[in-house]
Amino acid sequence: MPHLHLSVRIDPNSGFCFGVIYAIQMAEDLLDEQGYLYCLGDIVHNDEEVQRLEARGLRIICHERLAELRNEAVLIRAHGEPPATYQMAMENNLTLIDASCPVVLKLQNRIKASFDRKEKIFIYGKHGHAEVLGLLGQTGGDAVVFENLDELLRHELPENITLYSQTTKSTNSFYNIKNELETRGYQVNANDTICRQVSNRDKDLRRFAAQFDQIVFVSGTKSSNGKVLYQVCKETNPQTHFISNVNEIDAAWFQPGQSVGICGATSTPMWLMEQVRDRLTSL
Repeated sequence: MPHLHLSVRIDPNSGFCFGVIYAIQMAEDLLDEQGYLYCLGDIVHNDEEVQRLEARGLRIICHERLAELRNEAVLIRAHGEPPATYQMAMENNLTLIDASCPVVLKLQNRIKASFDRKEKIFIYGKHGHAEVLGLLGQTGGDAVVFENLDELLRHELPENITLYSQTTKSTNSFYNIKNELETRGYQVNANDTICRQVSNRDKDLRRFAAQFDQIVFVSGTKSSNGKVLYQVCKETNPQTHFISNVNEIDAAWFQPGQSVGICGATSTPMWLMEQVRDRLTSL
C-alpha cells in the first residue's frame, strides 16, 4: 500500500490534568519503593494507563476488598472519597496515601460547610461517578445529584437552591441550568467549582480541532470528561474519530496528504497519544 503521508500533530494542551499527574507520580514512587501498591478504584479512567501501572505492581481494589484489608497502604485517587472510606481505614489500620485532587478536596469542604448550614444541596454530576460519591458523602447522602435540567425539575424544589457541580462538567451547561432556574423564579446560590484546567480545554480544543482535516480523539470509554471533550471536537470538526487505543485506527478514514490533529481527555496519557501519532505517520 502506498504511504498516506499524513501530517500529524498532538494537541499540546491535551493529556493528564495536574490532579492525575500528581496521583500517578505518587503511585509510581511507591511502586518503586515497595514493588506493589493498593489503589481504591481505577487510578485514572483510562484502561491503557491502568494496565501499564498494573504491570508495575498496582493492585486496583473495590470498597468490598478494602473492608477486608488490614495493615496495608492504600492510595486514594484524584477523584476523592467519602468520609466513610477514611473511617474504615482507621478501623482497619490502613494507611491512606491521599492523592485526592486539591480542586476536588476544596469542593468537598465547601459542600460539607453548606450542609452544616442546613442548605438544600443539588449537585450537577453523573450518578455513581467516583467524584460524585465523594461529594455526596459530605452530606451523608442527603444531597440531590442530577445529570440534566429535566431530571432536576422532576424533584420537589425549595425556593432557595444551593447548586454545586462535579469539577469536570461543562461551565456552559452549569450556567444554563442556573439561569433557567432563576427564570423560573428560584433563588439560586450557584457555586461554580468546575476545574479551570478542564473548562479552558473546551476553548483550546475548539481552536485546535478547527485547524485539521481530521481529528483523532483518544480517550478511555469510562472517562466522563472524554465524552464531553469528544463532543466539543466533533461539533467543531465533524471529521473527528474516537479511539481508545492504536488498534482502532482505520486507514480508510484518511486521504493522502491530509493533516491530522490528535487530542484527548484529562485522563489520556501522553504516551498513548504519541503511539497514535507514530501509527498515523507510518500509514
